[in-house]
Amino acid sequence: MRRVDVANESRDIVGQELIRFGIGLQLGEIYYGNVGAAGRLDYTAIGPAVNLVVRLEDLTKTLQRPVLLSESFAKAAGAPFVSLGRHPMRGLGEPQEVFAPR
Repeated sequence: MRRVDVANESRDIVGQELIRFGIGLQLGEIYYGNVGAAGRLDYTAIGPAVNLVVRLEDLTKTLQRPVLLSESFAKAAGAPFVSLGRHPMRGLGEPQEVFAPR
């Protein structure tokens, strides 16, 4: 993140578009591998953990935070994180508590 900040300082000076990114962190089981038919295989990951992490990554734009963590990730990491409250996420029944690094 620091390297992107440094690069963005240089890009801003010369009028280039800034580099933006979002990272969602979640713990959970996933299934991964090739999915499809012999003529068209896609390597992918699926499962509830994947669904949540994709929603977290998308939420980084709305909350304007580059890194968001699920409740299970925040608890497992054991570091102090800031709760950003509970947020509804498409495809998930209950709003999920979202955390960010301090």
